Amino acid sequence: MVKWRIDPDHAAAEFTAHHMMVTIVHGQFNGVSGTVFFDPAEPSHTAARVEVNAAGVYTGVDRRDAHLRSPDFLDVEKHPLMVFETTKVEVVAANNLKMTGDLTIHGFTRPVVFDVEYAGPSKFIDEDKVYTTFGFHATSTINREDFGMVWNLDIENGGFMVSRHIDITINFEADLDEE
Repeated sequence: MVKWRIDPDHAAAEFTAHHMMVTIVHGQFNGVSGTVFFDPAEPSHTAARVEVNAAGVYTGVDRRDAHLRSPDFLDVEKHPLMVFETTKVEVVAANNLKMTGDLTIHGFTRPVVFDVEYAGPSKFIDEDKVYTTFGFHATSTINREDFGMVWNLDIENGGFMVSRHIDITINFEADLDEE
């Protein structure tokens, strides 16, 4: 298998959640890194480990970001990383995979399935060095309560302050590791 390193300068983990059942909050995490073992001739043999810096959460609202970093949600002091490691990969169609793996958030590890699209390879030259890269776009939906993030408030018209289900998107470029 060919080893690829996630380029943290071209990587983001993003999420959306419903707030008060009436609007959607968008957020992202800075600090995505990891390794992918990938051969486009044999994509079903792909293996990946993706690490996300939990303290890098950003929604544009300082008070909300601080609450997300707290023990009510991510508890970044105790659990600084969120980690996904593949356990199974299925080819769905050309350039499309169903990637099953263990996702660890807030000290809880649960199986999660990501729908993955990949593109590439692309090659470029910078200062006489040739770089080869693939792009990956992965999406999934999790129940945050499965990961011990159970804080919530009831709202008057029924429902909750924060949705249980969170949509996750991870986008990254992975560069050929020539070491």
